[in-house]
Amino acid sequence: MNYREITPADDASIASIIRTNLKAHHLDIPGTAYFDPHLDHLSTYYLADPAKRYYLIAEEEGAVAGGVGLAELSFFEDCAELQKLYLTDAAKGGGHGYELMARIEDSARALGYKRMYLETTSCLEAAIHLYEKCGYREIEKPAAVVHSAMDRFYLKEL
Repeated sequence: MNYREITPADDASIASIIRTNLKAHHLDIPGTAYFDPHLDHLSTYYLADPAKRYYLIAEEEGAVAGGVGLAELSFFEDCAELQKLYLTDAAKGGGHGYELMARIEDSARALGYKRMYLETTSCLEAAIHLYEKCGYREIEKPAAVVHSAMDRFYLKEL
């Protein structure tokens, strides 16, 4: 697996991977990334502010196999939100999720962030296992989170 920064050529592939994963878990509903207004143009969103955002693509044999992003989060100090960690079914189970987590955390540190926040839903058991194994601790729902279908919230000190 190769890892690199997102480019505009990746937009359709990563949007498809994200929507396929969400639909498979019946999460093609409002309040999820499925309806994120930036989803079809993630490169535009992440590349627009490289001092505060970053998206990492996992690529295998020239094809996008997944990715993960981060963006500044305003309601915790020195904090980035881990965003849109998804892999194709073929890429799952090979440790690539752990590799993406480690690499995005390194990117967050390089941008000066001291913590990472994420939100997920209880039905994504494999994701929750990954997050907890990577040292994220569950917290109460932050008051600043208003319109979200997510019901699990995590924070990690970097």
